[in-house]
Order: sequence, then C-alpha cells, then structure tokens
Amino acid sequence: MSGSIAQGTSQTHGSTHILHFLVRLPRPMEDVWQAVATPAGIAGWFTAADVLEPRLGGAVTLRDLGSGRVTAWDVDRVAEYTLDAGDRLRFHLERDGEDGTALRFTHEYPDDERPEPGWRARFERLLSRP
Repeated sequence: MSGSIAQGTSQTHGSTHILHFLVRLPRPMEDVWQAVATPAGIAGWFTAADVLEPRLGGAVTLRDLGSGRVTAWDVDRVAEYTLDAGDRLRFHLERDGEDGTALRFTHEYPDDERPEPGWRARFERLLSRP
C-alpha cells in the first residue's frame, strides 16, 4: 500500500471555517498515533509541541499556533487540540486494510483568521517519514 493525500475540502459554518483532509498512510495505527499524539512525533512533521499532556483536559502548546487544551483523547484513535485563539485540530485514526491507517484531519478556525497554510506539505512530510 502506498500513501495518499485526498484533496482537502473546506466549509464555512457561521463564523467558523473548517478544513478536512483524508491521509492514507502505509503504517500501522500505533505508529501514526505516535506521530500525532506525542511531542517527538508532532515535531517530526508538523511543529514543536512545547507542552503536551496526553489526556483529556491536558495542556498543549504548539509552537507555531499557540496554547490550549486537549479536548478529545481516545488512545490510538482520536487526539484533538483546541487552542485559545479558537483553532481546533482533530486527528482521527482508523484502520485502512491490514497494515495501513486512514487519518481524518479537521482544522477549524475563526472567521477573522487566515487558514493555516501548508497542510498538504506537512502531510507529505508525514507520509515520507520512515
């Protein structure tokens, strides 16, 4: 299985913008979980996680985006970070065949903010990780 990044979609609900991506990774869920739910993993493809308390309600600080809280945490399946500026980043993992993982990513951000550029490039880095 090779990896792929589906074309991102965008929606607007009131004053909230929502970006969605589906990324198929040729790696087990446990490996992808480490990449989206640990400081070392996140730093390897996205940004430094200066603080990440791996539990519901835990503190999180993503260097390029800001600080906030872990607002969903289902070990090996869902990690969601809601930042004080109004951004919400959700990583939802599902098995994809025998050895792969489907990552359903959502980024919600307020109307007065620019969308976070570069998600496709970041997901390409994630795909290229050993």
